[in-house]
Amino acid sequence: MSRTSTPGASRTTRTTTSTRTTTHPRRRGRALAATLAGLALTAVTATVTVTAGPAGPASAAPVHEDRTPQGRTLGDLAARHDLAIGTAVDPAALTDPRYRSIASTEFTSVTAENAMKWEVTEPVRGTYDWSAAERFMAFAERNDQKVRGHVLVWNNQLPAWLTEGVASGAIDRAELRGILKKHVQDTVRHFKGRVWQWDVVNEAVTDSYDAVDGRIGYKGFWAEQLGPGYVADAFRWAREADPKALLFYNDYNIDAFGDGGPLDKTAFVYRMVKRLRENGVPIDGVGSQAHLSTRYGNYSAFQIADTLERFAGLGVATALTEVDVRNLLPAEATSDALNPLLQAQAFDYSALLTGCLTSRHCISYTVWGFDDNHSWTNTWDFGSGPGREALAAIYDTGYQPKPAYRALQADLAYSAPPLVQRRIPQRPTP
Repeated sequence: MSRTSTPGASRTTRTTTSTRTTTHPRRRGRALAATLAGLALTAVTATVTVTAGPAGPASAAPVHEDRTPQGRTLGDLAARHDLAIGTAVDPAALTDPRYRSIASTEFTSVTAENAMKWEVTEPVRGTYDWSAAERFMAFAERNDQKVRGHVLVWNNQLPAWLTEGVASGAIDRAELRGILKKHVQDTVRHFKGRVWQWDVVNEAVTDSYDAVDGRIGYKGFWAEQLGPGYVADAFRWAREADPKALLFYNDYNIDAFGDGGPLDKTAFVYRMVKRLRENGVPIDGVGSQAHLSTRYGNYSAFQIADTLERFAGLGVATALTEVDVRNLLPAEATSDALNPLLQAQAFDYSALLTGCLTSRHCISYTVWGFDDNHSWTNTWDFGSGPGREALAAIYDTGYQPKPAYRALQADLAYSAPPLVQRRIPQRPTP
């Protein structure tokens, strides 16, 4: 997922046909978002004590670090649970010192928002450009952060030479399969030993609203060209390239189970993963993107925990990989209009984290961008117009923590045994 991708729009209709979108002006979204700066909770600051020096006048003593829960980072608070707290990072935004400071200190894992996607890494066939990805990796390594690699196989953000070659007939099925294998293995080998989790296959199945013949199935470019067997192939190729990385299937709208019927996407993915595992495919984890909206009914922490535990029963780890909670912006951004949205948003962020904490096999919780300035929702059209559903992050446009951030702090600080235990590490499947 990204600001230039087809997004996972939880519980809402979305467009799935385009592979890229041009940048839409953010003025409207930012103008409304800017009002949040005065509404967000003030960050806890370090305390300064004043003492009398030997000459008599008061002098400032060294600044003392605030170790109350509100003064600690999310990553620090999550450490005792062995839970990685992550964010998607845009390398271009790292030129902003405030963005860079938060990204480098608040989180213990990072995901490249776009820098590792195929259209970026191989814009010309046979010529790799790892520069953006390496800038991202250098940032992560400099700050001792784990890396989630995103993404190896996806129907979107493919290089033009690939899609146009298939459309024209210049690339046939056999050649296409070889190209995909080469891409997966070249990418994984380039970053071998440096990536903790890979999103190997992303968004491979339909939703209930675009299902064919009344049932969930496989969708998109790769299924159409190679058939559903490409999913197993991709995991096997990735494992050959790096025996130690954790290999994930990643998707949206799999936050909770439905009725288990033919239109239950979560149940379809569950059965898919079960079948892959039974057939010896080296899949180590399932990532639930968790793109939510306050427009729709909330999931409870119990639903989230149940879903994660059921997937864990298959022998895989789980992760919440692209968490954000957007809001339908009111006509007038008054405090009376915004406060209920911020409280609902905080509930959703908290429910997701509580569910993850309860399941010991949920090993990471990643927000898809941490501030309202850089959220992909600022320009995306979810059906109400570009940027009309936004304010999706845990920091506002002034880099001040929102109620959702404080809710995450409290969840991490106050969760404890017996209901919340340390994570159980996942071992790579041979």
